[in-house]
Amino acid sequence: MEERHLDALTELEAVCFAEPWTRAGLAAVLGVSAAVFAVAELAGQVAGYAGMHCVLDECYMDNVAVFPRFRRAGVARILMEYLIAEARLRGARFLSLEVRPSNAAARALYAGFGFRQAGRRKNFYSFPAEDGLILTLFLQKQQQTDGERIEE
Repeated sequence: MEERHLDALTELEAVCFAEPWTRAGLAAVLGVSAAVFAVAELAGQVAGYAGMHCVLDECYMDNVAVFPRFRRAGVARILMEYLIAEARLRGARFLSLEVRPSNAAARALYAGFGFRQAGRRKNFYSFPAEDGLILTLFLQKQQQTDGERIEE
């Protein structure tokens, strides 16, 4: 993500989310080493973007958004593949996100990558009010001893 993308991404946020990131919020992550934000372009136009933050061995996906005219073209899948690869390169053990239970398309996308429900945040979303499902993708097998579980 570069400064030249900010106007289009601000528009995309407003189209996709009830509580969108502002241009200033998007600009604030430029150059932040813990932030990984990628933009997909098709025919010279911003089609979508995705972003995450990584701290130590954990990554959290902030957003995945695609303009309606570019949906069902594999844009979100490519962005997800990029973020997962980056999380692995950074040595992350897992990648987590929240999603609305009513967002069937996003839930299907995440399930296709192997994300599993790890919890629920009550009233996480507003406009309309809805819980947030916490989904996690384990990126490394962890062999642990002393009766602790093995996670994938």
